[in-house]
Amino acid sequence: MATTIERPRDVRPDRAPGKQRDALLDNAKFLLIALVVVGHAISPLSGDTPLADAVYYWIYLFHMPAFVLISGYLSKSFDGSGRRIDKLLTTVAAPYLIFWGVYALVSAATDRGLPDSPMEPLWITWFLAALFVWRLTVPVWNRVRWPFAVSVGISLVGGAATTGDMLDASRIVSLLPFFVAGLVLQPRHLELLKQTWVRVWSAGVMAATAAMCFLYHEEVSREWVYWRQSLVDRDMDLLPVGLPGRLMFMVLAFALTAALLSLTPRRTTHVTRLGALTMYVYLLHGLFVRGAEALGWYEFAEGALGGYAALGATTALAVALTYLLCTPWVRRATRWAVEPSVEWALRSRGAADTPAQPLRSRSSSTAKSRVASHSL
Repeated sequence: MATTIERPRDVRPDRAPGKQRDALLDNAKFLLIALVVVGHAISPLSGDTPLADAVYYWIYLFHMPAFVLISGYLSKSFDGSGRRIDKLLTTVAAPYLIFWGVYALVSAATDRGLPDSPMEPLWITWFLAALFVWRLTVPVWNRVRWPFAVSVGISLVGGAATTGDMLDASRIVSLLPFFVAGLVLQPRHLELLKQTWVRVWSAGVMAATAAMCFLYHEEVSREWVYWRQSLVDRDMDLLPVGLPGRLMFMVLAFALTAALLSLTPRRTTHVTRLGALTMYVYLLHGLFVRGAEALGWYEFAEGALGGYAALGATTALAVALTYLLCTPWVRRATRWAVEPSVEWALRSRGAADTPAQPLRSRSSSTAKSRVASHSL
């Protein structure tokens, strides 16, 4: 699933993150990207193994909403200036077009359906399309008096409308509250999450929702956690199930996101520096998942190992893949696609394009000193 707080952005992704980076957010980003990879990797196993179904559903309850919230938190500095627009085009729009083409070729090679145009996101590229739109709206949310309440209202109203496939608009609207929540979130709120009673509550939330997923995943549609279709598109009555259900899953996602941030280590760990590299993992891991499907990994694993062992082996390989895609040689080989140089396509900026002051700042003076970062 974004006031002016800025975090460090290294010019080169293989460069060690600066001292001002927030270890909590980098650790959380790595944990979340690992869940993204695991979720996609075990998806072909779901339907055959109840445990795989439950794990898949539990991951999808919160992993992308949490990513969207962190993306909002890291987008506070977007002010619509020429410099910020250039960065948005080079770090979000250009990779979207490149990987839309890449995954279109993969889909064609594996006999999967293709959207009508690049304006319709293909598989994992939906997040880049959504992030592009969300960031463009940041100056608007800086001016709205009750941004979070308004965003929740838009999400609920969006559930009652047909949004179509253009830019995966339903996901943009549905997950908007998480992005705006990240915008209004302040460092003091994150400090509250480290209290002992909050961590005990967080562990309970994690355990309770995991148990619920194991017991009830067959009875609840996955569309609730995909956020990709409106209630109208699903032919669901708005009341008494549709809107209350949408709100319930939103509350669950927020609770699990808070729990994740509460339980995530705040100190520098071996994964902290990898948290700045998650865009590589996100955009590249799908190629390996599609390749494993095409090569028959899932049929082989289930036949040779059995359902539960196949789930364990696939999960372990997915975690290993997460680490692999953060390695320097992978980044050097794929930087042209993940962080393309498109300055040739941009006009030179004059004095009129110097960054404007944010319309409103809700951040603390300490937070203002940080430098912007990738959202993934």
